[in-house]
Amino acid sequence: MKEKIVQTAGRDALGKFAPEFAHFNDDVLFGENWNNGDIDLKTRSLVTVVALMAQGITDNSLKYHIANAKAHGVSQKEMAAAITHIAFYAGWPKAWAVFRLAQEVYSEPITELGEKEKYQNSIFFPIGEPNPYGKFFVGQSYLAPLSTDQVPLFNVTFEPGCRNNWHIHHAKAFGGQMLVCVGGRGYYCEWGKEPVELLPGKVINIPANVKHWHGAAPNSWFSHLAIEVAGEDASTEWCEPVADDEYNKLK
Repeated sequence: MKEKIVQTAGRDALGKFAPEFAHFNDDVLFGENWNNGDIDLKTRSLVTVVALMAQGITDNSLKYHIANAKAHGVSQKEMAAAITHIAFYAGWPKAWAVFRLAQEVYSEPITELGEKEKYQNSIFFPIGEPNPYGKFFVGQSYLAPLSTDQVPLFNVTFEPGCRNNWHIHHAKAFGGQMLVCVGGRGYYCEWGKEPVELLPGKVINIPANVKHWHGAAPNSWFSHLAIEVAGEDASTEWCEPVADDEYNKLK
């Protein structure tokens, strides 16, 4: 799966003060531009370092991009050659300043990404923290609140083999839940029916009062957005775990 750049620095630093700028930084510059596959990430990160050096920018933003270039395969030898080359065009003093940053970055070992980090880079929405409803799940899941205003919206992520228990969204009228699949591969199953495979883009409408479960495939991470449908006297009843022999039949 192609690595996807996910950036939240704009919202973290300026989300309240300048939300439009934060949107352009996180969703357009890093979201659309950096994820454009016409240039590979190694080349794109090295071009960015050269552009910032040429402008005389030698603060932490350049150090971040040097580290980003390193993480995407730019070797110390290649970085040194690029800085030396651009020094003839952008200025010798700039090269000295950039070399100081590059030495700091390349003296630090590359941290190998874990499976969770690799999966996070493949989806747009954050994975979040360990699920507080974990006692109703087999395996490890995570929950990321995306919106708690108007319509509550959460991203739920399942590690491979993780699934929630059978459960029912009760309501006297309306109610139920919607799932919007956003990453990996999973399954949804209603009581008495065959499991349905879930892939990004699949939308599942779960009526109220229907016993069901959903979760990851045995060999894949999986994420879906969970949307609770407002209902009269709505509540959730958690039931028994999905039987291992039934789950293990899934591909």
